Amino acid sequence: MTLSARCQLTGAEPRFGNRISHSHRRTSRRFDPNIQRKRYWLPSEGRYVRLSLSARAIRTVDGIGIEAAVARIRARGEKV
Repeated sequence: MTLSARCQLTGAEPRFGNRISHSHRRTSRRFDPNIQRKRYWLPSEGRYVRLSLSARAIRTVDGIGIEAAVARIRARGEKV
């Protein structure tokens, strides 16, 4: 299974830029967000949900709670 480099909560996606060599030649590169697969217990539904979150989004979930985070994800139209 391939894991897409996209955060379900914040929507963080890869950004693109250039590698610059010693001779200053530029080639394309990609900056991927730090995506982690994390499992949370969702008490309102009595089940676990597995989310693909960036490291920053994991801290956000710790702050606002999993219920509010899942509500935000669903508000963006994503399936949980």
